[in-house]
Amino acid sequence: MTYLLLFGAIAAEVIATTSMKFSEGFSKLWPSVLTAVGYVISFYLLAQALKSMSIGTAYAIWSGVGTATVAVIGLIAFGEALTAAKVAGVALIIAGVVVLNLGGGH
Repeated sequence: MTYLLLFGAIAAEVIATTSMKFSEGFSKLWPSVLTAVGYVISFYLLAQALKSMSIGTAYAIWSGVGTATVAVIGLIAFGEALTAAKVAGVALIIAGVVVLNLGGGH
């Protein structure tokens, strides 16, 4: 159940961040509302997951998976460039999350 809460938090955060892009600096109402609601849901679910998960591991997974997912959305939905630095950065994020989990951080 903890990982389900965590992945719900990640999904809400990704939706909120993507909506922020669509809000055009909070000048559009509905994307701005979705951004705020998404972050509230994300933080609530993350807080629930933290009741039974270590903070370092939970935050690494939440931020790492969220960052990697938003980077992919940037490539697909917004036509952002795929550079070697982005590929390396996402790979390092994934490696960091794996190492934390293998190190018994949960």
